[in-house]
Amino acid sequence: MHIAVLTALKEYCLAKKGARPDHPFGPQPLVIKVGSKMFALLGISNGVAFISLKCDPFLAESLRQQYPAVKPGYYLNKTHWNTIHIDGTISEEELKSMIDHSYELVYKKLTRAEKEALDAADAVPADEPTHGSADHE
Repeated sequence: MHIAVLTALKEYCLAKKGARPDHPFGPQPLVIKVGSKMFALLGISNGVAFISLKCDPFLAESLRQQYPAVKPGYYLNKTHWNTIHIDGTISEEELKSMIDHSYELVYKKLTRAEKEALDAADAVPADEPTHGSADHE
């Protein structure tokens, strides 16, 4: 079922700036959002691991022609979403590239306020240097 790849993809999605998990449809699928918008859905259906990702319509069609594991998005706008069966026919690197594309499309559409909130939450103040520490004997 390629659970290890699904887990790695989930972790990759959640490592993106502002990404957070959600379960608006019940326990499955796991929805990953940035701001108020979803960019990935991950789960297992009928024993098959899958990830659904937003995609430029022209690229979405090209990927469907290139890979049999890429289908129009299940229960999603089929023009803008692909559902990818994680069956080992697409490399993890290519799947990550698809995730990056989905995240970028969704992030671009966030409001300025949402982007500013994500930037503020991501900003970590630099530690001020400590004077007289044990390293300076």
